[in-house]
Amino acid sequence: MSTVDVKGMENDPISSVSATSKNLEPKLAVKDVAMLLVPDDEDLGYEEEIIRNPYSLKGWLRYLNFKEGASAPVRNMLYERALREIPGSYKIWFQYLRERKRQVRGRAISDAAWEAVNNTFERCLIFLHKMPRIWLEYLEFLMIQKRITKTRRSFNQALRSLPLSQHKRIWQLYLKFVRSAHVPSLTAIRVFKRYLKVEPEGIDGFVDYLLAAKEWDEAAVQIVRIVNSENFISNIGGKTVKEYWYLLCDIVAQHSETVKSIKVEPIVRAGLKKFSEDSGKLWTTLADYYIRIASFEKARDVFEEGMNTVISLKDFSQIWDAYAKFEDSLIAAQMNDEDADDDEDSMLDFDLRIARYENLVERQPLLVNSVLLRQNPHNVHEWLKRADLYANFEDHAGVVETYSTAIQTVDVNKAKGRPYLLWVKFAEFYERNDDLDSARKIFDKATEAEFKYVEDMASLWCDFAEMELRNGHFQLARQLLERATTPPRGAGSRRGAADSVPISKRAYKSKKLWALYADVEEALGTFQTTKAVYEKIIDLRVATPQVIINFAHLLEEHNYFEESFRAYEKGIALFKFPHVYDLWVAYLTKFVQRYQGKKLERTRELFEQVIESAPPKESKVFYIMYAQLEEEFGLVRHAMRIYDRATKAVEPADRFAMYSLYINRATEFFGVTRTRDIYSAAIDNLPDTQARAMCLRYAELERRLGEVDRARAVLVHGSQFADPRSAADYWLKWREFEVEHGNEDTFREMLRIKRSVQAQYNTQVNYMSAEMLINFKKAETDRIAELERRGAENEMEAAELESLRESQARSAAELDEEDAASRAGLGQIKAADAELQALERLSKKRRPADEEEAGAQADEAEDDEVDMEQLEVPLAVFDNNVSSGDTGALARMRKKRATETTA
Repeated sequence: MSTVDVKGMENDPISSVSATSKNLEPKLAVKDVAMLLVPDDEDLGYEEEIIRNPYSLKGWLRYLNFKEGASAPVRNMLYERALREIPGSYKIWFQYLRERKRQVRGRAISDAAWEAVNNTFERCLIFLHKMPRIWLEYLEFLMIQKRITKTRRSFNQALRSLPLSQHKRIWQLYLKFVRSAHVPSLTAIRVFKRYLKVEPEGIDGFVDYLLAAKEWDEAAVQIVRIVNSENFISNIGGKTVKEYWYLLCDIVAQHSETVKSIKVEPIVRAGLKKFSEDSGKLWTTLADYYIRIASFEKARDVFEEGMNTVISLKDFSQIWDAYAKFEDSLIAAQMNDEDADDDEDSMLDFDLRIARYENLVERQPLLVNSVLLRQNPHNVHEWLKRADLYANFEDHAGVVETYSTAIQTVDVNKAKGRPYLLWVKFAEFYERNDDLDSARKIFDKATEAEFKYVEDMASLWCDFAEMELRNGHFQLARQLLERATTPPRGAGSRRGAADSVPISKRAYKSKKLWALYADVEEALGTFQTTKAVYEKIIDLRVATPQVIINFAHLLEEHNYFEESFRAYEKGIALFKFPHVYDLWVAYLTKFVQRYQGKKLERTRELFEQVIESAPPKESKVFYIMYAQLEEEFGLVRHAMRIYDRATKAVEPADRFAMYSLYINRATEFFGVTRTRDIYSAAIDNLPDTQARAMCLRYAELERRLGEVDRARAVLVHGSQFADPRSAADYWLKWREFEVEHGNEDTFREMLRIKRSVQAQYNTQVNYMSAEMLINFKKAETDRIAELERRGAENEMEAAELESLRESQARSAAELDEEDAASRAGLGQIKAADAELQALERLSKKRRPADEEEAGAQADEAEDDEVDMEQLEVPLAVFDNNVSSGDTGALARMRKKRATETTA
């Protein structure tokens, strides 16, 4: 197609359109030129409309829509004609600019069409400079062209043209532009600084850009602004001021050679005051900064200051590790330096570095101890550990200084540990170094100090006396203890009077101190002085049961038996059970050993006194001792009465053993037939499990005596305590008994009783659970019916319906199992009946000789029973008219049996 030059059209009424079209397409087709000059027949209607009303926006838009398929020059000409008539139409301009941008898409940036579009945007902005959308389209179009200066100036012009309320939209695009890789960092920094004047909250975005651009100095300056701001809130990433502190430390430490605009040390020290909980990182950062600028001595000062100021072991370990690594690196650097001279100065410098490193390692325990004491200066254990560390270094001055400082620092009301140990260890230090005078001075000062607890002061006096004892000064030790136990003025004997005395003067009430005083007097003093000490202990009511026992043993050793018993009685008056238990046992044992049966009534009164006051848990021993007393020196019936009382007074857990002992003693004294009442009482009073065992013993006794019917009656009575499921041994023994001594009827009765007992237990156990199960099954059935009636509305109800159906199926299966079990039970009953029938047939086939033999055995059993009746204890044993030569019931019984045996 032939083309024509349009340069000659400049004087045409649409010259501006021709100029624009020339920039866009220098050569136009003849058809396009004709369309530009002469409209088609189809266009006449639209041309007439816009001629009649050239300012109608709808007419131009209809015309443009009609020419949608026309070539670009034609549409551009039509847009230009419309804008010539309506230059302020935002809608036409916006469509025109969008269409011009699409026309240059895909062309090279150097193409003149790009500049033509730029000119079109600028002409638009002459009329629509208050429209932010036009500016944004223009600026985005310039950013595509990567024309930095023109784009920057256009952004500035947009900010000047638009009102302040629209600047935020421009700034977002402006910041995106300056973050581009082709924009110099200096330009971006200046733009960000302008932006921060409008939006100070965007500083964290500026910092992120600086870090990405590796502008460390400017980044440090901006981070300083952040950490100095009290109301800073991060808009990007949610970083805190603390995190920015650490970021600043990292920048300063790693890029110290480029950070020149800030003073590092004041800033880091300000951070130390503000974030003391994580001061270890800040101290190591400051030291690392000086290391990087080769100021090693300053770095050491920083490390030392940090280790002596931090209050947590985490921070200390961080600083110490960095310090040790620094010293080690210096040593390694000098060792690896091949150019270093081997002269004397170099060797001295190397030795100095080695000595510094060794000193650092040796001082670590002391430095750690200092950290713990800064955490809590009232920690007694740490002060003692510090003194031990100095002692290991053989630094006596350090030990003395540590103890002195500790005594002045530790507050007894806030102390962790026992403060008196500081005084004691201080005195022991002088004692180990053979300076007893100084040790005594320390103890003397300590006795005037105030402590929170009386036991601390008492322990101090005890250690003071023990020091004198260790060094052989026995009289001084006795004098110290006498001085410590002397009541001060104003401390009367009335109750509560000691509370008005200072704690440092209350040591005379300490049991520990009096116990030591009594031991010292017993070892070094006389009997009278020791006795006086024990009596003071009892008068002051600071005795313990062991002290009373020791006092009684002392009196007994010197043959003061009555005074020994009075000491026991005083101790018993001071204490109650369970503390007085050992006193009673010792008192009664000693009294019985001393007087045996001579003071029987007094002994009985003591036993009655103790069993009245003793709780059931502690009374068993005293009842047994009481009964043994009556057996040895009193009357047997009294002993039996005591055993009977004991079975009711002791704890339920001990009653079975007490009944067993009661039965054994009654059997020994009166024979087995006299134990029947005891067995009956035991069965009535014991719990079911123990009553069942007692029934078995009772039945076995009757069986040995030949009383088969009585034994069976006992077993029947005990069956109510024997659940066949848990007490199978009971029913096994009864079965063996019936097999050996019963017949078909008794065996069948045993089985009937067993079934009834089992049914009774099943009813008791399952009554409530069966009722609950019925209610549950009813509710389950109702729920299934409801769900089936209205249908499952969702997956949850469908799953519920399926679960309920499975539960019903399981219940049906369990019922089937129970039916099977019941049928098996019927089978067992039938088997038992068969066994009974076999037993009956066996009994019918017995020979007459066997019957005669059975009759003979029955006669022998009767004879044995008669013999047992004849072996009972004669009533004369219970006669009160006993000769004075007999010593007790047990001795008389043995003597009587020996006489009968001889006869």
